[in-house]
Amino acid sequence: MNTYEQLDAWIDAHFDEQVQFLQELIRVPTDTPPGNNAPHAERTADLLHAMGLEAEKHAVPEAEVHAAGLQSITNLVVRRHYGAGKTVLLNAHGDVVPPGEGWTHNPYGGDIEDGKIYGRAAAVSKCDFSTYAFAVRALEAVAKPTHGSVELLFTYDEEFGGEVGPAWLLKHQIVHPDLMIAAGFSYQVITAHNGCLQLEVTVRGRQAHAAIPESGVDALQGATQILTALYAQNVLYKQVTSGVKGITHPYLNVGMIEGGTNTNVVPGRVGFKLDRRMIPEENPAAVEATLRSVIADTAAQLPGITVEVKRILLCNALQPLEGNQPLVDAIQKHGKTVFGEEIPALGTPLYTDVRLFCEAGIPGVVYGAGPRTVLESHAKRSDERLDLEDLRRATKVIARTLVDLLH
Repeated sequence: MNTYEQLDAWIDAHFDEQVQFLQELIRVPTDTPPGNNAPHAERTADLLHAMGLEAEKHAVPEAEVHAAGLQSITNLVVRRHYGAGKTVLLNAHGDVVPPGEGWTHNPYGGDIEDGKIYGRAAAVSKCDFSTYAFAVRALEAVAKPTHGSVELLFTYDEEFGGEVGPAWLLKHQIVHPDLMIAAGFSYQVITAHNGCLQLEVTVRGRQAHAAIPESGVDALQGATQILTALYAQNVLYKQVTSGVKGITHPYLNVGMIEGGTNTNVVPGRVGFKLDRRMIPEENPAAVEATLRSVIADTAAQLPGITVEVKRILLCNALQPLEGNQPLVDAIQKHGKTVFGEEIPALGTPLYTDVRLFCEAGIPGVVYGAGPRTVLESHAKRSDERLDLEDLRRATKVIARTLVDLLH
């Protein structure tokens, strides 16, 4: 057997252990919000230690964590130095949205049925804690590299924009690799992605008794008209198309609405949060200015209504750097061998932490264990799941890729 085949054999021989590792990661909740994620980092560090991988624990100061809207964050860095050469970083995030309703499996159980593992973060992206850790173990057991370094980076704030995860670590120069790969899916290597702008809009009127509604100003009616104006933008967005394969057009979603005090009270305040996905060709400042203008212009036509707009998240689009080609070439080559099909390089409408590394001048791509589409993974829906064969094969692709990158 050649080195690649020996890597595959090692991963097959240790796959039951790899699945058990993922199950243990799923069983420690990391719902974000509220974002009390330090306990998961402690558990992960213990599990890594048992495998001979020592993790540095980088706890973010409480004030910074709270300012980001979270409760606790400890970032983990595992450094494996083999000799002179490039440093390749593998990054996965452990934070997840809360489970929501409709599960037929325990969202924190790591149940296995019909070759799939179920649980929140099974596919996005605790699975790639497992992919990356076992790829490094296979690399060291089989290839015994003598050049370069590999770093595992496990963070916990991707859902909130990465500011106290990768951005914080880059700012403090705790990590600064030459190349990086972040958690993704198995059937494509992602080289570009959408940006995301999230705004919190507060609509204020004047609270009143429902028996005398004319004595108040209905904030919900005002919010309804503003929402109608915002949703009308989606019609315009469909006329704007991206030149990046895998990305279509911009779009806007309102994901949360709350307000009012009781059924028999004219609501004096209504708040909502919107998510605006930006294609790589768009200018984030112009996008935000347009949304603020739509909101303000609509509110100006509503007597007694005032509006406050607060930006809660701005994630730039991923613009590929020229230096990412060795990553793309290696993943495509080994992906074709392991999966038996072409692995295209394209864009995705999601946003990821990779953009933070590229903004720092570090070429990166998105690749890991997962199905062909987000829909298939049930990410952010009930019964999130991962086909274990995708986990096995993605681990082989990453291990083989590391051999190529570290030669």
